[in-house]
Formats: sequence, C-alpha cells, structure tokens
Amino acid sequence: MNAAPADQIRLLDVQALDVRLQQLAHKRRSLPEHAEIESLTKDLTQLRDLLVAAQTEESDCAREQTKAEQDVDQVRQRAVRDQQRLDSGAVTSPKDLSNLQHEIASLAKRQGDLEDVVLEVMERREAAQERVNELTGRVASVQSKIDDATGRRAAAFEEIDGEVASVTKEREVVAASVPADLLKLYEKLRTQQGGIGAAKLYARTCQGCRQELAITELNEIRSAAPDTVVRCENCRRILVRTAESGL
Repeated sequence: MNAAPADQIRLLDVQALDVRLQQLAHKRRSLPEHAEIESLTKDLTQLRDLLVAAQTEESDCAREQTKAEQDVDQVRQRAVRDQQRLDSGAVTSPKDLSNLQHEIASLAKRQGDLEDVVLEVMERREAAQERVNELTGRVASVQSKIDDATGRRAAAFEEIDGEVASVTKEREVVAASVPADLLKLYEKLRTQQGGIGAAKLYARTCQGCRQELAITELNEIRSAAPDTVVRCENCRRILVRTAESGL
C-alpha cells in the first residue's frame, strides 16, 4: 500500500486523538466517585434493612403495648365492679363475700402483673424508637453523601463528555483527510492491537511495541519509497517515518 508521507503523518494525528479518546473513556470508567457511590450504596442498603427491622420491632411493641393496656383496663374495670358490689352491701352471704374479696385481691395482683408487662413493653418500645431515630439519621447522612458523590460524578461526566465531543469532532476532521484505504487498514490494526494501529518509528524503535528494529528491517525501510506504507515486523502496526526515525 502507498500513501503520501504527509498522509501517513496525519495518521499519527488520528492515532493520537484515538489514544486521547481511550484515555477519556478510561478516566470516565475510573472516577473515584464510582467506588465511593458503590460503597455508600451498600452501606445504605444495610442501614435501610436495619431501619426496617427496627421499625417492625417498634410496631410490634406498639401492638403489644396496646393489647397489654387493654388487658389492664379490663381487669381494672372488673375490679371496680366487684368493689362496687362489695361496697353496696348487696352481697350478704359470708361465702359469697369471701369469694368476692378473694377475687378482688386476685384481680389486684393480676392488674399489678399486667402493669409490669405494660412497663416492660414500653421500655422495649422506647428502645426501638430510639433505634429507629438513630438509624433514620444515619440513613439520611449516607444518602446525603451519595447525593454529593453523585453530583460530583455528574459534573466530572459533563467535563469529560465535553472533551470527548471536542476530540471526536477533531478526529473526524483529521480522519477525513487520510486516504480511505490507509484509514481502513489503520482501523483494522487498531482493533487487533489494543487501540494502537499506527506508530512512529523513533530512533530506530517502533513506538507501538517499543522494540528496536533489526538491521535488516531498518535497511528494508531505508530502501523503501517515501510513499510506501511500512509495517513493524514485530507487532505488524503501521510504522510512520519521520526525521527522528534514525534512518
């Protein structure tokens, strides 16, 4: 394949722009905010699970407290009725009086036991509420950090994408000035060779694979016409000759 030396030089410009696009893509993928957001999101998920568990515990305690308070109220009402019967003098039988007094005493003990249950449940509910409040604050704090990191990442994306758009436009202009067959070969090699399809021959060394050329290969390149497109024997990339090639 033949191409004017100036066209081969422009191919190096295309390569430089492609390298810059690769660097920008890598920079976009490697922003520290990615790992930061991922780590914070994991923390947030764990905290939300803990918060749901604490809210469930608080809700269960609330229902348990309501039930215990209802039980206390029922026992209290029954005790009040029994006391009213006792005070009314309606019960005259000694046996019935004894039974009623015994029941009142039993109800008082039962009420005391149930009130202890209410207090115990209230303590557990209060602890659960404190846990809910604590976790709610931690969730809000982590979410705020995620929002901040997301905002920083979005700003970085905007800056990188703006540069990508500028470099891409410049690349289109430069690539349009390179002969189609040369550009096609370059694109094929760039795909095969990890993004580098053309390299400068500098001080007898291929800048693509960083290998110094053998004497026989250098002699072949020296004897080649200026418009001959030469390739590196080691990596097969297009070798572009310049005044710095050491020929």
